[in-house]
Amino acid sequence: MSADAKPSPKIDPERNAREVLDPGKALVPATVKVNEQRVSRGFWPKIRKVASKVPFAADALSVWWCARDPATPTAAKGMMFAALAYFVLPTDAIPDVLPAIGFTDDAAVIAAVLAIVGKNLKPRHKDAAKAFLAKLGADD
Repeated sequence: MSADAKPSPKIDPERNAREVLDPGKALVPATVKVNEQRVSRGFWPKIRKVASKVPFAADALSVWWCARDPATPTAAKGMMFAALAYFVLPTDAIPDVLPAIGFTDDAAVIAAVLAIVGKNLKPRHKDAAKAFLAKLGADD
């Protein structure tokens, strides 16, 4: 790739979140790339901040490791990155800053993706999630 190369104009990480998270577009390669970039930037800061507050943290972490696994099918990865991108976004259907109900929509999205592509989660993904949460708890 030359030094003059520019990214494709179709890949815009600042694109409207509703468009990027449109289920009909979840598997479009440009959308998958945007979601993967958004998740790469925002997942770890968010999960460290909220892991002790959300009961679905282990599921979100399992989905993260599964989505990063080269053995996971591309279509499943696309759906997983879409769900994780929704989790990472600060503005969603129910803002995360609302006490008690702020993460219910995020939990529903993670549950839905698990219902759709959860068969791709392997014990190693779940074990990695448990290990991370145990380490995070030990660090507190």
